[in-house]
Amino acid sequence: MGSESVVPKWASQPCIMGIDEAGRGPVLGPMVYGCLYCSRSYQNTLSSLSFADSKTLKEDKREELFEALKSNDSLAWAVDVIDPRDLSAKMLQKNKINLNEISHDSAMGLIHRVLKLGVLLTEVYIDTVGDPGKYEVKLSKVFPSIKFVVAKKADSLYPVVSGASIVAKVTRDRALRDWVLDESVENMHRNFGSGYPGDPQTKSWLEDHKHPIFGFPTLVRFSWGTCNTYFKGGAEVLWESDNDEDGGNNNSNGKRQLKLSNVGFTTSKRRSEEIESSGKGRCRFFQSRKLEQLTYFQK
Repeated sequence: MGSESVVPKWASQPCIMGIDEAGRGPVLGPMVYGCLYCSRSYQNTLSSLSFADSKTLKEDKREELFEALKSNDSLAWAVDVIDPRDLSAKMLQKNKINLNEISHDSAMGLIHRVLKLGVLLTEVYIDTVGDPGKYEVKLSKVFPSIKFVVAKKADSLYPVVSGASIVAKVTRDRALRDWVLDESVENMHRNFGSGYPGDPQTKSWLEDHKHPIFGFPTLVRFSWGTCNTYFKGGAEVLWESDNDEDGGNNNSNGKRQLKLSNVGFTTSKRRSEEIESSGKGRCRFFQSRKLEQLTYFQK
């Protein structure tokens, strides 16, 4: 999503880019990374366009500025919308990817996309995630020809990042506003507030929409620690595995049961690795065929 369908006329000139995110903290909805880029010669004009940190602007002003930058031929933009299911899956998978890494990957993905268009990026300004110095070194290793400026509160220091902040925030707001709930549960409603864990309306929505077995609707980032408190009385999930390798039975049904806490979301990392390496926790279908999980596949 963005203005990438048309390569700007000024793309062959030295260009600058700003990158910022929206929705890093909420327990609901996507996280959005946005970028704004333009010719370096347009930098002074950019300072006069009233861009500011999107958090300091009212919604109608953000919308107005977003529409203005979209219609400005001297500006171009792009976004990466990361679905809450993807966020949770990456953070809970066997080889976990934390939120900082996800953020870094998204920002670098935007840079790759714009470079592939043929845009001559020479400077990129980014609102930091984690330590600014380490982040800057990481980016410079991947993109050695680009000068990076990574700073805290970059969205209030550099107009090009302020513009990116508006792009990201408006895109996230619209995504939440137009979100289609996949679930068709009775009494499901959209009054979920801001989506931040401390918002009373969000808390009420989470309480109303939890399920003791299936958890939350897909709008929710169930990897957030906030979610655990809602399932203290939830149903325990028992996974049946085949008999121990020595043929011993652990219960009257001849099956050993592995119990996972928090509605099947988490378990001991060490215990999971032991089960995986021994093969005891695998379905008999896979054991009998000596099938193992692949972590790398070569064509």
